[in-house]
Amino acid sequence: MASFARLRRLLPTSRTSVGDWAATPPSPWTPARHGASGVHCPICQWSGPAFSGTFHSESAVCPQCGAIARDRFLFWCMVARNPSLTGRRLLETSPRLGEPYRRAMSRWFDYTCSDYDLGAHRATVQLDLQNIDRPAASFDVILTPHVLEHVPDTDRALGELHRVLAPGGVVYLQVPVLQGVTAPPSTPEYHGDHTLVFWRFGFDLTARLRQVGFTTTLLCTQQWRDVAAGGATSWQGATSGEFDVSSMLAHVVVDDLTPVADEAQATTMALLPAYQFFTWECRKAAA
Repeated sequence: MASFARLRRLLPTSRTSVGDWAATPPSPWTPARHGASGVHCPICQWSGPAFSGTFHSESAVCPQCGAIARDRFLFWCMVARNPSLTGRRLLETSPRLGEPYRRAMSRWFDYTCSDYDLGAHRATVQLDLQNIDRPAASFDVILTPHVLEHVPDTDRALGELHRVLAPGGVVYLQVPVLQGVTAPPSTPEYHGDHTLVFWRFGFDLTARLRQVGFTTTLLCTQQWRDVAAGGATSWQGATSGEFDVSSMLAHVVVDDLTPVADEAQATTMALLPAYQFFTWECRKAAA
C-alpha cells in the first residue's frame, strides 16, 4: 500500500493552468503513466501534482475536467475492460460532468445523454429507466452512474437496460454501495441534487443483474479484492461514517469481484479508500 506521505502529496488544491481540453480531446485509450509522481485523470488525460479535496469517492477533483474520484473510476472501468469503443452508440444517464465533458464524449462516441426530468443534470433527451423510450438494441454501451438508487422499480429498470442494449453490448452500472445487502433507507434520504433515494444497494445486486440476462462481474480495485479474499471482517483504520464496511465485508462474494486497478493505478487516479469504488460490468450475449 502506498505510504501516507505519498498519498498526502496527491491532494493539495492544484493551481495548474488548463485550457479547453474538449476542443481536441485525446483518445480515452491513450496509455497513461501510472505510478509516476503526481496524479492522472483518465477522462481528460490531465496529469499534474495533485487533485483537489480529500480521499473520497465524491472528492479528489480533477482541475481540468471537474471529475471526482467515482467519475474517474467509472470511466476507467470502461477503458480498461475494452480495447476500444470509439464511434459506438453510447447512452449515459444523468451525467454529472458539464458541457466540455459532453462535447468530448460526442467526439469519441455516438453519444446520447439522458435525464429523468432534465432538472439537476444537463442532458439531450428525457428518459425514464423504468420505461426507456428507445427501440430494442439501440445502444452498444450504457453508462449509468448513481441513478438506479433513485428508481423505484429496480428489476423493471434492469430489464429495460437489457432490452435497449445491443447484443454483445455492455452496461457499466455504478451505485453507492454503503452496506452488504440491499434495503430501502430507514428514513427519507436524498442525495445532493435533492433526489429521493429508494434503495441502498448491496452486493446482492449482482444476482439481480444475472436474473435479467446479463453476464456480470463487479469491478473493484485490487486492494478491495485482496482485503475481501483475506477474510477480513473490518477495515484497517478509520472509515467514512456513511459506509458500513463490516457489513460489506460480511456479504461480499469474492468470486464475483474483478480488480481493474492495481495499487499504482488506484493511487495515481486517487481511487481511495478502496471500499468506496465499485462498478458492475453487465454484458449482453452476442446474437
